[in-house]
Amino acid sequence: MTAEPKNAARAIDALRRGWVVAIGAYRLAAVETAGAAAAGATGLLLSASRAATLKLANQFAAADTALPVQIAAPAELDATLALAIADPALDLRYPMKGPFAAQALLDAKAAQAAMELAREAGLLPAFLLVEGEADCSVSAEDVAAFQDARRLVIAARARLPVSASADAELVAYRSKADAADHVALVIGKRDDSVPVVRLHSECLTGDVLGSLKCDCGPQVHEALYQIAGSSWGILLYLRQEGRGIGLVNKLRAYALQDQGFDTVDANIRLGFAVDARDFAVAAQMLRLLAVERVRLLTNNPEKVAGLEAEGIAVTERLPLQIAANPHNAGYLETKRDRTGHRL
Repeated sequence: MTAEPKNAARAIDALRRGWVVAIGAYRLAAVETAGAAAAGATGLLLSASRAATLKLANQFAAADTALPVQIAAPAELDATLALAIADPALDLRYPMKGPFAAQALLDAKAAQAAMELAREAGLLPAFLLVEGEADCSVSAEDVAAFQDARRLVIAARARLPVSASADAELVAYRSKADAADHVALVIGKRDDSVPVVRLHSECLTGDVLGSLKCDCGPQVHEALYQIAGSSWGILLYLRQEGRGIGLVNKLRAYALQDQGFDTVDANIRLGFAVDARDFAVAAQMLRLLAVERVRLLTNNPEKVAGLEAEGIAVTERLPLQIAANPHNAGYLETKRDRTGHRL
């Protein structure tokens, strides 16, 4: 059967609405949206890192730390307890949970795909196992097809003078699978030189609201001026908020940081990768602009590796230096010490 990304899109919408999704051997509802359905659940499906936090990794059925973990539903399960089990930001409010009994996964491939669906939906990676009819069905192959960056196409483009340069064009991209619209700002007159390129992931709190917790706002503006100072270049603005986990989950990570966890551990405790962004999207955006070689404006070696893995040659890495403030100094130190950022 041919994979259908539209099935994944329907499943994402269903999970956000609290509906039941069939995937492989599972009938699942997202913990944070299912509400009263928790009372009738037969079990829960949790991310591997959340299971480790709940001390389930020593149980035989949860021994594979690379896989999600399925647990039997506690007798007193309701919506409040289900969310307390799923959300690490609530651990201080609900410290007494369990003990929980791990069970053998019904379908490991489907369980892993479900975790990706949760991330794409901006939901906690935690599900109720329910019975009865599902509102829609999706396969692991459908999820993979939904995430295929090659489906991205240019949808529109127009001249857009900006403060860094009046000579700029905004190019909008759209995918038949994903509703997120990525954009590229092309600055200057294109010539035969290798363009200066910046990959910038959407950050509502930093780019728009002026958050002092990160360096995103200052970075995007400094990048625009550095690109404008070169022969020509491109700012790719990727709709991958919170390093790919979404705005709501990013705020949950902020709540964990307020409890003393750094940005790396906060993402892991939520059940996500340290960096869940898809650099294949950036590579496809560049290819559609007929750009195969770039001078990359970044302090993050993962961006260099991510683009090169997708066939874009990085001829030079250019540093982007932003002054720290009292609110983000620890965050910048964590990026340096734990994720390898460097000038």
